[in-house]
Amino acid sequence: MYVEIAFPISSYKIFSYKVPSKLRDQIKLGIRVSAPFNKRIITGIVVNVSNSNKYKGKTYSIDDIIDDNIRLSNNLFLLLKWVSKYYVAPMGKVLQVALPKNLTSSYKPKKIVEVSYRNNGDGVLKNSPAKIKALNFIKQQKTPVLINSLKEIVSNPSLVCKDLLKKGLIYWNEKILEPDINIYTVPPIKKNINFTDEQNDVLKKLKKTLSLNKFAPFLLHGVTSSGKTEIYIDIVRDNLKKGKSAIILLPEIVLTPQIAGRFRAEFGDTVGIWHSKLNNSMRSWTWNKICSGHYKIIIGARSAIFAPTKDLGIIIIDEEQENSYKQDSSTPRYHARDVALMRAKINKIPILLSSATPSIESYFNHLRLKYSYLQLKNRFGGAKYPKVNIVDMSSEKDETGRPGQILSGMLLNKMEETLNKKEQIILMQNRRGFSPIISCGDCGQLEMCKRCNVPLAYHRKGPPLKCHFCGFNLDRVSPNCKKCKSSNVLMLGTGTQKIEDIVRNTFPSSSLTRIDMDTSRSAVNLKNSISEFANGEIDILLGTQMIAKGLDFENATLVGIINADTGLFLPDFRSGERLFQLIYQTSGRSGRRKKPGEVIIQTYNPDNPVIKYASSLDIGSYYKMILEERKSLNYPPYSWLAKIEFSGKDKNHLNKIIAKAYNYLNSPYKGLEILGPVDCYYEKLRNKFRMQIVLKSYKSVDPNGDKLNKYINENLCNWNTMKYPNTKISIDINPATLL
Repeated sequence: MYVEIAFPISSYKIFSYKVPSKLRDQIKLGIRVSAPFNKRIITGIVVNVSNSNKYKGKTYSIDDIIDDNIRLSNNLFLLLKWVSKYYVAPMGKVLQVALPKNLTSSYKPKKIVEVSYRNNGDGVLKNSPAKIKALNFIKQQKTPVLINSLKEIVSNPSLVCKDLLKKGLIYWNEKILEPDINIYTVPPIKKNINFTDEQNDVLKKLKKTLSLNKFAPFLLHGVTSSGKTEIYIDIVRDNLKKGKSAIILLPEIVLTPQIAGRFRAEFGDTVGIWHSKLNNSMRSWTWNKICSGHYKIIIGARSAIFAPTKDLGIIIIDEEQENSYKQDSSTPRYHARDVALMRAKINKIPILLSSATPSIESYFNHLRLKYSYLQLKNRFGGAKYPKVNIVDMSSEKDETGRPGQILSGMLLNKMEETLNKKEQIILMQNRRGFSPIISCGDCGQLEMCKRCNVPLAYHRKGPPLKCHFCGFNLDRVSPNCKKCKSSNVLMLGTGTQKIEDIVRNTFPSSSLTRIDMDTSRSAVNLKNSISEFANGEIDILLGTQMIAKGLDFENATLVGIINADTGLFLPDFRSGERLFQLIYQTSGRSGRRKKPGEVIIQTYNPDNPVIKYASSLDIGSYYKMILEERKSLNYPPYSWLAKIEFSGKDKNHLNKIIAKAYNYLNSPYKGLEILGPVDCYYEKLRNKFRMQIVLKSYKSVDPNGDKLNKYINENLCNWNTMKYPNTKISIDINPATLL
């Protein structure tokens, strides 16, 4: 017997091995094994089992089976093969996403031992001072005592308690200490929901498809606070009655505590959580619960789309427009929304894409009748849209004579009014740190990262100067310019830490919590911050785009967008779309119940169409404008894109390599446009220069992107490090950004 194994390496090759006779009965497709590779024993995954060997060279035997209980189902395996082909990624790298190396089905949670007093006469303990001391302590406690807690009483509590047990003086109780999912969720909140006619109409259309055993994509376009989560809960309940499981994808880990808490209120411990901030024990525990079928509802970030759920019945993608569904930092560079659509197609089940601001691609697919369109036009429970005010910061500067003013007079006044009414405030500034730029006021020299061609950002906590790309940091800010020695060193720009200082100084009696990448390293801390604000313990929630969508706070009636222009002029065809969605979604956090809400949008470009349409919540006009613009330029959704990025330490060598690549590719099929080569917007990151070529395939001649995918697989799959060892080539299909 022979197997073909994919290893998590940057090679597209699959390797053949013999199977020892002792392991033949255990070998299955999708199982993890260890095998010799380049004088090492490493872990790979079986992708084919055969009685013959196609490889004609020397064939080694696999070493062992890692875990015969962890394997991929046939449908999930088909999905991963599609991911490998579509995103032009080595199968081993794709499999590593679905089966992280630290998973094990042999994981056993810790056991704890509790002891309690049993009245059976203490006279037998004469001349046993340690046992007498321990027993007296146990006797005084009203509840069972953990053996480990007796270490301060006696030196060897386990041995002492075993003797006490033999003498019949204590009760001994072993308990399994299961990982506590509650540390990742807010307390379950049970609600009695009376659906509106709009919601009932949506549910009726969705439920018709659950028993049809066919692929059925839906786009649910519901305004903010229209009750989309309650739709998810009801359709999942119907799905469970049919013996099926469900996957709910969320774009940000910050959304998980509230959504998971709401689902656990309805479905108890059948709800599991999956995201990157789970510790190893929780990850293995969750995986085993999913594989056993105990967890029937999986809620998580993009990697949850690969969860090995049994009898999958529906997939729901909340905030489907979010770019965080795109994995763009490592191979495979997949988009969880597109992978979810393919998984639904393979499993022949419905999929629900949901948003208040659908992606242009999904909106376009609705117009082309590829998706069934569902709409919720009204806020749930009689809540009204917030009143939106635009503050022109240029006029504010002229009127006040304070060019550096960060919070406008209107925003400060509204904040004071809101706090006096005992209501809550959300402030969004999409820049973390204190000041994004340190500059010399005389010569203009910037404090730059040594590894990246980007300015270092100033932070109040931790190392003061940090690079937000590679993590490089400096322990101190130089008091003088390194170039001209001037002491006129300026901190320019505004991050969340600076806003925090201003707000705390302006409203010293009010409490504030900040949520950004610097404060959200721990899922538990993140959950605690969300819970405290939801419970009214915090007056002001300040954060980056992490807090802009999906969160639901009853008493939050004022939203302030500090700088609505952030990202407006980035040279990327999606920048306007992203900013429109961010402003619209952030505004939607205000006034979600009976109390009226208000939004203050601060901008230096009040007449820009993105700002105007977003502030008026006019999604129809904006989408019409952006589709006309994309059509004229033949950008998505009217074409397919692929970004081929070249990186290396030697810029001259890189120029030569990308020129060769361009000449090699410069015989495209009709309808394929080749853009570049050019430097990337961030030309140097992590000590490597970056250049790119963009392939644009028109949908008029390539409706499904098959031509582009075939062209790349035939021309670029193996055109890589073997030929050019000092150059890394990465392929990004349907990139979220061209920066």
